[in-house]
Amino acid sequence: MSNKEQKKIMILGGDGFCGWPTSLHLSNLGHDVVIVDNLSRRNIDNELECQSLTPIQPIGTRLKVWKDVSGQSIKFYNINIANDYELLLDLVKTEQPDVIVHFAEQRSAPYSMKSAKHKRYTVDNNLNATNNVLSAIVDSGLDVHLVHLGTMGVYGYGTAGMKIPEGYLDIEVPTETGERIQQQILYPANPGSIYHMTKTQDQLFFHFYNKNDGIRITDLHQGIVWGTNTRETMLDERLINRFDYDGDYGTVLNRFLMQAAIGYPLTVHGTGGQMRAFIHIQDTVRCIQLAIENPPSKGDRVMIFNQMTETHKVRDLAELVARLTGTEIAYVHNPRKEAAENELHAKHELFLERGLNPTTLAEGVLLEVTDVAKRYAHRADISKIPATSTWTKEQQVGVPDRNAGYVKADSDRG
Repeated sequence: MSNKEQKKIMILGGDGFCGWPTSLHLSNLGHDVVIVDNLSRRNIDNELECQSLTPIQPIGTRLKVWKDVSGQSIKFYNINIANDYELLLDLVKTEQPDVIVHFAEQRSAPYSMKSAKHKRYTVDNNLNATNNVLSAIVDSGLDVHLVHLGTMGVYGYGTAGMKIPEGYLDIEVPTETGERIQQQILYPANPGSIYHMTKTQDQLFFHFYNKNDGIRITDLHQGIVWGTNTRETMLDERLINRFDYDGDYGTVLNRFLMQAAIGYPLTVHGTGGQMRAFIHIQDTVRCIQLAIENPPSKGDRVMIFNQMTETHKVRDLAELVARLTGTEIAYVHNPRKEAAENELHAKHELFLERGLNPTTLAEGVLLEVTDVAKRYAHRADISKIPATSTWTKEQQVGVPDRNAGYVKADSDRG
């Protein structure tokens, strides 16, 4: 079987923001796709009392519409892979996938920091899910290629005077005899939330199972995803992807575009000097495809890609959206424990070398997302826009902060 021939691909978390468009994209390419999801993200919507800005159909409706539109069938299994190990193992043995794509983790840093309950849920869910998937591959006896969606946040947000490499750092170790030995190690982890911490632990799981059991693994350190729809999700409104705008799950650029659509001031946390890596949702699904088509060979170490296309400071994005839409900028208290300003320089050549043609922050693409937000603006609950999940006890008890509340952007704020 060549890398571009049809494969059976099991997508864990295939009902989610990245998982759903990836499932459709791979199905559209002719792969035999199986979705495994316990629909926990939908349950979190109920918990937070905040629905996606775009109307999300039940998973059964989604799959029926996809069959009608494309002629392709996608199987669905409702399994909690963090808790139901035997069901997961039986499914892997029965379906015998060539590839497992692992999205099945609680993906929000703010949500992971809401309370002790949310921290414990994120750790229990994410770490058990990853370990169970790896254990199931071993116990099944199958040669499965695992593709995992990680985060650029494993590196932390800063620079050591060099571009962050794709996963591995070259170091030189002096010995007692005076020799200098060249080694490569995982780039030192520096998580900024409980969510990010679980992703750094994932790296260690992968390193161990790869070394001990020879599992072929690709780990994708992804930047912040923006955009909502892909070519497949635009084929029918009932296939539409999520558009999260709330303070816990809304990613920064999508939040700005939604706020602009309803005339709500663009909420910039702190100075807005945080440098972040970004990628469009269409590029996310394309990167998953490229990772599947370019698997590591048996015996290779874990393959790590930095899945991003560009970096921007948050305030620069706000100013771009403000120019495009005429919306005001509001500087608000930053609920995170992080530096007010940071730089982020990272390599991302591996996907470019494999054929990725990045979608960049062009005005047309930004306005396309804003048009989606305008179409469904009547569904917005503006009370859910402010970010209320805080990183420290001091913030939680409401210590007065001179930057709290909205402050109209001044010319000297940069």
